[in-house]
Amino acid sequence: MVSTNEVVNDCQSLPEGRAHTIGSTAGALSSRSELLNLISQIKSRVQDKLTGVDFPIPQFILIGRQSVGKSRLVEALAGEQFNFVSGTLGSRRPTVLEFRNDPKLTTSRWQILNTSIQVWEEKTLPQVLTMVSDAHESLGANVTRDPIYVRVEGKHCVDMQITDLPGFREFALDKEKQSLADQIDDLVSSFMHDPRNVMLCVEEAGDAANLSTLARCKRVDPYYNRTILIRNKLDKYYRDLTAQSVNEWLGGYGDLPDNLVKFCLTLPFWDEKHGGPPKPFIKLRKEMNDRDIAELKSKGASQQFMQYVGFNSFARFMEKKIESLFTESIGPCLRKLQDLDKEWTEKRDSNQQMLTDIDPDHIVNTIRAAGRSFSEALNHVMEGSIRSRVNRLTLADELYEFHQWMQLQDFSQDFPLLPTDDFASLDQYIEYLGKDCKVPSFDQPLNGGAQFKRLKFECEVFFRFSDICVDISKRDVIQARGVSVSQVSWQDVILKLLAKEGQQNVRNKISYVGRRIEWFFLKQKEVVIEFMANLKGSCDEHLYSQLFSKRVKMIQESDICRELIYEKFDQTLERQYGLFSQLFRNTLQSAFANPWALVKASSWQIDLTDEGFEDMCLPSFDDTKARIPIEIEWRSRMERKLRKRLNNISTDPVCAIRRLSS
Repeated sequence: MVSTNEVVNDCQSLPEGRAHTIGSTAGALSSRSELLNLISQIKSRVQDKLTGVDFPIPQFILIGRQSVGKSRLVEALAGEQFNFVSGTLGSRRPTVLEFRNDPKLTTSRWQILNTSIQVWEEKTLPQVLTMVSDAHESLGANVTRDPIYVRVEGKHCVDMQITDLPGFREFALDKEKQSLADQIDDLVSSFMHDPRNVMLCVEEAGDAANLSTLARCKRVDPYYNRTILIRNKLDKYYRDLTAQSVNEWLGGYGDLPDNLVKFCLTLPFWDEKHGGPPKPFIKLRKEMNDRDIAELKSKGASQQFMQYVGFNSFARFMEKKIESLFTESIGPCLRKLQDLDKEWTEKRDSNQQMLTDIDPDHIVNTIRAAGRSFSEALNHVMEGSIRSRVNRLTLADELYEFHQWMQLQDFSQDFPLLPTDDFASLDQYIEYLGKDCKVPSFDQPLNGGAQFKRLKFECEVFFRFSDICVDISKRDVIQARGVSVSQVSWQDVILKLLAKEGQQNVRNKISYVGRRIEWFFLKQKEVVIEFMANLKGSCDEHLYSQLFSKRVKMIQESDICRELIYEKFDQTLERQYGLFSQLFRNTLQSAFANPWALVKASSWQIDLTDEGFEDMCLPSFDDTKARIPIEIEWRSRMERKLRKRLNNISTDPVCAIRRLSS
């Protein structure tokens, strides 16, 4: 990993006296060379050691149609002639070209990046050309964003880096080539939309209305803040320029904005039918530059536009552009390095802690500690956590998922999932909850404690359908009375009827409530994990235990730890469901054994009219004290009243039957 200290030390040890790149003037400041060296080292170190990191370093992308001279511009920047042959289908992937000026070299040195091991490997030029061609040909009729990295060092290089992109295809002869052209458009457009990229737009010299690639640039960069226009093949346009039109053409005839940087130049060319260049490539580059300048001066071009004529002017401009862009990027680069240093330091510490935690001598205690933190965090989730968003459900979604879970667990046959047969489907029950019962937060996605509060409301509605839903017939009463050696009272008959018709219904409702609560807590596992994970760096981190952030990493990154905690959590829920069911069934058994004890009356009368609410006030202490003996007497009044009515029923079988018939 690259640290900020390493970069700063590199800045202090830069070599002095390095020769200037092509296009530099004799009075160029040494600080410019130092800046270029610094940026070169940052870029190479970042790309070699942190490949894939989104680093805030600007880059120049070379775009244009096929046959406008992009390849020749690349050769001019490299200072020598070569040809990246991309096969019959042309270029189909980006080529990242790094040009390094080294005046000490007599011959150029070529390198290509081995992306599998992130190592630059020195190759001969023929080997590089073959590898580049094979990389394009391996794609067939497809494109890819994966670039080829090529580095060339020589005494005639312009010290910079560009990304050469496939050329736009205006025409396609068949569907396959049209598909390839569309893929290239998408690839190049993705690079053009990146705000860090400066677009070197190469066009043929001519009317501004015919600059199709520039029109594409305008769509993504309407104010041309990061667009540089390069009008190539100026020599073909010499005859169309006159003393009256030269300055207007250089300015774009009003069709091109003044702030757009517009170069016009002629790159080295020759009749390739006769082989290579007739002269050394560097001499041809100089001749074309001098010819462009002389031709436009002879036609009266103003000095304002002459600074944008010829290759040398373009090279000088690029040096200044690199200086300004990279000077601005130094701060973001250092901040990015600091962020990366902090991020990877935290990862290192986390991994070291993980190694300690999974040590066989400590792993049991570590998992137990993580489980304790998990259970403590569950309490906070039940109290309400607005930061946790996972598993938030509306009541309708909650009931749908609960029914699906019951069917998957094969629990749906144990008891009815609807409160009564009057509901034909779950949708009707949900509609009843929303429209008739008006369940609070019915349509709001909730989790944690808020969801549990709504669940209790729904369970209360469900449980209120626990009444005896069948008619008691004369036959049932006679059957319940039966024949006994001792006398059977009517209280015993009522107990038998309640046990037969009512107890099972209430048991089903208890089982439903228990399973609802169990399912709810099963859904909170992910909620608890998200709550613990999001505490780090939040504004309320100081309100909770620091162990949450540490131990949640153990739970997230260790499958064994997570599975053991979840397994124990599930077992606990199943055990608690059994205890819950047993507790309420025992309570139910006691209640049905002596239902009279649960029937109470009160002396407190509430007037529900408007006048009653107006006069309502809390009782005084003396009033409450005086009510105590009255309440004690009233508690047994209802039981005595019921027993009196039952005693009025004759115990004679004949009379009882007549009484029932009437």
